[in-house]
Amino acid sequence: MAGDLATREGETFVEGVWREQGTTPSRIEAAMRDLLNRRHAADGAFVPARVLNLVAVVDEEWRGEVENRLERVGRYHPSRTIVCAVEEGRTTLDAWFALAEEHDPAPGAIAVCHEQVEVTVGPVHLAHLDSIVDPLVVTDLPTVVWAPHGHAEGVDALLALAQVVLIDSVAEPDSAAALARATQLAQSAYVVDLAWLRSTPWRERVSSAFDPPRARPALREISAVTIKHHPDSGAAALLFVGWLASRLGWRPAGLVRQDGGAQHGRVTACKHDVAIHLEPHPMQVPGVHGLTIETASGVSLTLERGHGGLRAHRRTRSGQESEWTVMGASRGEAGILGEGVRQALLRDPTYRPALAAAREMVA
Repeated sequence: MAGDLATREGETFVEGVWREQGTTPSRIEAAMRDLLNRRHAADGAFVPARVLNLVAVVDEEWRGEVENRLERVGRYHPSRTIVCAVEEGRTTLDAWFALAEEHDPAPGAIAVCHEQVEVTVGPVHLAHLDSIVDPLVVTDLPTVVWAPHGHAEGVDALLALAQVVLIDSVAEPDSAAALARATQLAQSAYVVDLAWLRSTPWRERVSSAFDPPRARPALREISAVTIKHHPDSGAAALLFVGWLASRLGWRPAGLVRQDGGAQHGRVTACKHDVAIHLEPHPMQVPGVHGLTIETASGVSLTLERGHGGLRAHRRTRSGQESEWTVMGASRGEAGILGEGVRQALLRDPTYRPALAAAREMVA
């Protein structure tokens, strides 16, 4: 889009971008609608994407870092992104709105457009953030709320509008508080937990290892589970064990925390106890570094991060050992947020039972 589309008192439209200081939610909504109408009138191939809204509540000083993360979500980019940047001491609203087309369409093809709104707010606005955001979301689309810098008050205010809350349990320093918060949010909305998504490759590989009929009896013989995790990712390790417990019918019990952050304990299976060991391990990215599942009959499976994927090691009942690399097992940290946005349109029935079991094991 080229040229000045409109100029009115106190506001400006330039090349598909509108901005205004000291504005109101109704003026933002009217300007957005006006700009969309003008863009469509100028080019009939213009079509705004209509899949979901994402509302991101962020610290104003870290706004750029969050926007960079959102740019890397690729094909899972939200249709309309509404960034509420919280600035200390602010009492008025500043806002801007922009249209971003995916590419130059071929003749006769449509030009799909994503929209971004940014509203600079103050802490005083968080308690009633829903009244600011409500006019800005595209109605009849799922709305996802994400607050990577905390701002629980703003998230709570937006629960009346949102169907999905995107969280990251490993971002909280206290695993117990993180899991309790996830449980609380799950009472009002569908929770997508990035800590849970990071363990997807691990859960998939464990499931596939025990999927062959001849391997399934070993599930009833599991005697020990050891997980090595990032020192700040205790919640991720607890969720993984919670998943095993909820799927295999184990009765969870509280783990004992030791010096250094390790957690140890036992859960009850059908006819025996299973030893649980959660051990912090130095690593560059959040999540799980490795895991070992052992059985009473001597079967064991170990998975660890390695170059090009997960390094797997299996020992059979007879003592025969084998190793291989599971290629492409991880999406990488850059792909986790995009997967979180995708999961907002899906429903994973295994997370909440795993979360409930994990809370019972919190040290």
